[in-house]
Amino acid sequence: MPSVVGLLEQRELGARRRVDELREEADRVQAELAVAEREWKEWVIARSRVGEVLGPVDETEDHARIERTLPTQGQAEEASSASMAPKPKQKPQVPVWREGLDVSVLSVDYQRILQALADRHRLHQGPLTCQEMAVLFGLDAVPAKVEALRSKAKRLVARGWLAERQPGRFTLIQDEAGPGGGS
Repeated sequence: MPSVVGLLEQRELGARRRVDELREEADRVQAELAVAEREWKEWVIARSRVGEVLGPVDETEDHARIERTLPTQGQAEEASSASMAPKPKQKPQVPVWREGLDVSVLSVDYQRILQALADRHRLHQGPLTCQEMAVLFGLDAVPAKVEALRSKAKRLVARGWLAERQPGRFTLIQDEAGPGGGS
């Protein structure tokens, strides 16, 4: 008859083998996740590039459209927040909105902002602040996260995707045939 200590050692050895197997599997899954995330980012960049290529060519018309949609103070805020933010190698491009342009040309972060505002519009709720967006997206409402969202929202305003009728309160463009209609 085996001893109790011997039985315990066998069970411990079996449990340790199982932990080792699970660790190896977790490492394999982590490696696959890293590859999948890299591929996903490449597709986001590709879609952004296509949006850039299909976007309007006339830069003077783009500049005039941006000037009409963004108040002077908003331009200063966007410029200062953009200059203070660390510059990634590849910044997602936001094309100027035009009839027939689908939200799929935007990166996932910009799509999330538009979807959140579309949901609020459907529920007949008012504009959304960047702090409320951070909470809605499950982010910590710390200044860095809120300012990153503000920068994205301001960029969407400047490109004609969103409206900022009150400072810091963003909504879909509803009065015009804007992006809110189809998203």
